[in-house]
Amino acid sequence: MSTSQPDKVKDSWEMGSTNVFADLDMPDADEKLAKAELTLKINKIIKQRKLKQTQAAKLLGIDQSKISLLNRGRLSDFSIERLVKYLTLLDQDIEIVIKKSRRKHAQHGRLSVVYA
Repeated sequence: MSTSQPDKVKDSWEMGSTNVFADLDMPDADEKLAKAELTLKINKIIKQRKLKQTQAAKLLGIDQSKISLLNRGRLSDFSIERLVKYLTLLDQDIEIVIKKSRRKHAQHGRLSVVYA
């Protein structure tokens, strides 16, 4: 009786950047990442406060179906401005800081979200 070992498969992977959308070569990658990070914060606050979707919707002045979209990461219906408005309604202070890019030879600046 012969015991055969499965062929060893060499794992290959590549180190990505801090922006999965850029790694996937998606258009508007910085904006997509910013929206995802803002939405993550909104969802965390709703969860921390133990709000039901209907309660969160009432607090934000939107339909429950929009809360469901936020929970599922369906962000095409939401602008960054709108997500920022939701955060202020959830008692969060928002600061927008504009500074010169530190990246040499950058064609454009970057958009990022930083939590304090």
